Amino acid sequence: MDILLVASAFNSLCQRLYAELADAGHRVDAVLARDGDGALRAAVAEAGPDLIVAPMLRTALPEEVWSRHTCLVVHPGPPGDRGPSSLDWAIDSGARRWAVTVLQAEAGMDAGDVWASVPFDVPPVGKSDLYRGELADAAVAAVLLAVERFASGDHKPLSQKDPSVDVVWRDAFRQDRRRIDWAADPTETVLRKLRGGDSQPGVLDGLLGAEFFLHGGHPEDELRGAPGALLGTRAGAVCRATADGAVWIPELRPRRASGVPAPWRRPAASVLADAARVGAVPADRVAALPEVPVPWELPEDRRTWTDVRYREAGAVGFLHFGFPGGAMSTGQCRRLLAAYRHALARPTSVLVLGGGRDFFSNGIHLGVIEAAAVPAEESWANIHAMNDVVEAVLRTTDRLVVAALGGNAAAGGAMLALAADEVWCRSGVVLNPHYRRMGLYGSEYWTYTLPRRVGTGTAERLTSEALPVGTAQAARLGLVDRVLRVPPDGFAGEVGRLACALADGPGLRARIAVKEAARRRDEAVRPLSDHRRAELARMRKVFFDRGAPYHALRGAFVRKNPQGSSVRPLAPVSWDGR
Repeated sequence: MDILLVASAFNSLCQRLYAELADAGHRVDAVLARDGDGALRAAVAEAGPDLIVAPMLRTALPEEVWSRHTCLVVHPGPPGDRGPSSLDWAIDSGARRWAVTVLQAEAGMDAGDVWASVPFDVPPVGKSDLYRGELADAAVAAVLLAVERFASGDHKPLSQKDPSVDVVWRDAFRQDRRRIDWAADPTETVLRKLRGGDSQPGVLDGLLGAEFFLHGGHPEDELRGAPGALLGTRAGAVCRATADGAVWIPELRPRRASGVPAPWRRPAASVLADAARVGAVPADRVAALPEVPVPWELPEDRRTWTDVRYREAGAVGFLHFGFPGGAMSTGQCRRLLAAYRHALARPTSVLVLGGGRDFFSNGIHLGVIEAAAVPAEESWANIHAMNDVVEAVLRTTDRLVVAALGGNAAAGGAMLALAADEVWCRSGVVLNPHYRRMGLYGSEYWTYTLPRRVGTGTAERLTSEALPVGTAQAARLGLVDRVLRVPPDGFAGEVGRLACALADGPGLRARIAVKEAARRRDEAVRPLSDHRRAELARMRKVFFDRGAPYHALRGAFVRKNPQGSSVRPLAPVSWDGR
């Protein structure tokens, strides 16, 4: 069928459905819907789709569209659930089981007939992690079932007027319900509120006399202090005392009225430093916050937060990293590189990178870059730091390196994965192995790693088309070596089992020797330094050209301003695979 995806933003769920519907044999296009924008009507008229699917909408579909075409809307709640904040209410109520429902669009919000509904578990994770994990799995299953039923031509969807449907309206989940009482709320309540606001809209709160939105929450088992007090920083996050413990908050977003510059999500400590610089919070109190480091290797029973940690199981080393939104700033890249060097000093034969539930990596940190005094200079520093990590992986010849992707990867983050010897990913992961939508040529040795996996022609197509790649297509192309069909919470355990089997399997030493010989041959043909030099020459021209589209695209991205009305590829940039 010809299916048109309509969404307010081409987010992770839209990208996954785009890929999975295409893998199922459908012809798929996508268009962005905006208030007062005639582009949607024009796109529908041009495409003439058999079916319209709306995975994520902030605005209602025009009657002109849903009255003439069957439009299926993905709602993150069970049948009968209505309202704009379904997932927030589920997390706030402590629901352990929730559902995704595919509804037919009509005049009443979430009131249309039910085409499919699939339940999912609700683990204690952040809302964005849940959205990209269990919810996305259920949404894909529900959409594919609804599409199959629509294609059959004989399925009658369930009316919500049916007595079996319990209709419940839930209002928008507002900040007064998210508010944290630091003196009274126990840690688990604080964590639930923080997780429910992650990554949007955050939890509005006062901090050192200014207002910020808090993003993300993780428990801390040792630090203690007066409820509400800031106790220290670690790797850009801040620790804050609760009534009976403490939590780590990785990111803050200044409220626009606070006078703090750069009002978008960034590492919490840097936001406080900016607030101190403009006098919005006391500079002496920010300066007095101690850095509270932890070693790369932590005891299994520690309940604390760090964005990079290392552990071993027999001959396997596991280097886990998880950065909010998958973005890696200059400092985060340097910490990861230091941890990687620590891992290389250990006597292991297999090293696993990643392995978490959520994003593997999305490359350089556009939010930190946009907030920098000179974004071009920070872009340059960030891409060098990212390259250093990728180069370290490529030059590892004494053991096998496995990239374990429990979540999506894009741009330089996808190329970091491709630097490994094997790429394992959870079913449903979406790869975006390109830089085009940010107006960049790209670096991270992609002119070496991408063609060696998929060939020059396919590498050129992937980077020019700039479209999401699902796991089925990625496996066919050779971008990934193994797809693990497990739920999000089962990914790390399955990776561990397979990695230990790889380390204990026959022929491992021979594989490492073959890898080392291949690296020597490739270096003789074209040194890695030459790939880096050529890529960075193209990147530098863009970074330091004030008129380059990259700067406007970056600004729109961090401010969440939609760019255009279609997700069709941008004009291609010339290929240079020398």
